Amino acid sequence: MNAATDKVMETSLMQRLKQETAFLHDRMEELMAQAEVFENKDNYRQFTLSQYYFQKDVEHLYEDSQVQQLIPDLDVRGRSEAALQDLADLGIKPALSTIATESVQYPQSLGWIYVSEGSTLGAAFLFKAAQEKFGYSADFAARNLAAYPEGRAIVWKRFKQTLDDANFSQQDQQLIIEGAMQGFHRFGELLSQLKELK
Repeated sequence: MNAATDKVMETSLMQRLKQETAFLHDRMEELMAQAEVFENKDNYRQFTLSQYYFQKDVEHLYEDSQVQQLIPDLDVRGRSEAALQDLADLGIKPALSTIATESVQYPQSLGWIYVSEGSTLGAAFLFKAAQEKFGYSADFAARNLAAYPEGRAIVWKRFKQTLDDANFSQQDQQLIIEGAMQGFHRFGELLSQLKELK
């Protein structure tokens, strides 16, 4: 075993995910800034539509029995229904969309879920902006940005612990990281195409 391999083995899966997707996370922040989500209500509507489509992609992965076995609290994690209600508040009915994760398998799927769960932390700032700019709330037009009933940090910490405690092999860890990269790319595509989303 060489020094590089030793270093990888000493690094937890969550640390690897954070480090190896950092450039994609930074790109998301750039795309969010470019999207000017809170510039006007039209931009916010289109952003909510992108949230809905991404959540549908992620929640498709919840149907896998291996995902269900590893993450028993999936029922509190999905946000597509909340996003759909927000879209109804905003006067939008999403067009039928294909699911981007149809061919994604376990454990790669966990990387997609990582991207979704991580986004709930950043959503705290988005939720505050939606309240301040437009008067939206957890009961109207900003449900999908609201915190989990237990709080964002608690649910995120539990998810991180679950992944680290699973002791995935290096091969499986790499698949999960690849899945996270796919998830970031997918959401990046949605953000890049906000104005065209239907």
